[in-house]
Amino acid sequence: MSDDAVILVIEDEPNTRTLILVTLIQGGYQSVHASTGISGVAATFDKDPNAVVLDLGLPDIDGVEVTRRIRERSLVPIIVLSARGKEADKVEALDSGANDYLTKPFGSAELLARIRVALRNVSEPPDKVPKTGMLMTGDLSIDLDSRSVTVARKHVYLTPIEYRLLVVMMTSPGRVLTHREILRQVWGPRYASELNYLRVYMTKLRHKIEREPARPRYLVNEAGIGYRLRLPSQSR
Repeated sequence: MSDDAVILVIEDEPNTRTLILVTLIQGGYQSVHASTGISGVAATFDKDPNAVVLDLGLPDIDGVEVTRRIRERSLVPIIVLSARGKEADKVEALDSGANDYLTKPFGSAELLARIRVALRNVSEPPDKVPKTGMLMTGDLSIDLDSRSVTVARKHVYLTPIEYRLLVVMMTSPGRVLTHREILRQVWGPRYASELNYLRVYMTKLRHKIEREPARPRYLVNEAGIGYRLRLPSQSR
């Protein structure tokens, strides 16, 4: 796989960028690079890389914003490689759509291992969800073309993960989805056993779309099994 895989490196510091590019060559990967966030976003869509290695401290826009812009149009794996080691920085990057986070200084072998994992997960992609049209139930709707969510005609901002979670639920209305099934579709096969991820994000999503998050109208729990998007016609 490495002979064909192209890795985009978005890094402005010349020495670090050179080290990453040399590491990629040693790992058998092709590479392209960008030194600003804007050019990195453009390269993601123009070059269609297999994975992105992204620094957060870029000279024009922050790497978190780069992640958000990429996630608007692409599910390419994003591995953040940053000197920011605080938990809050990691959470923000992952919430914005990054797949992995590695702090500087880094080991070349570990970086290559993280890339292999990211590419392996892509080879077993989550179930596809629709990318166009409308999904609606009750006063909840998703415009897939504009990636906008409304509740009672009011726009609701969702993070990329929250958005994908809601789309997955709304594409199977009335059906119980197991924890593993949802995790696989939203995060990928690697996260199929990370039940805590699902609980945390389901709670966040309920607080954004439910009138009473503690007594959800739509996203209901099926104890010990998973979750179900309840239809208006189904009893509470």
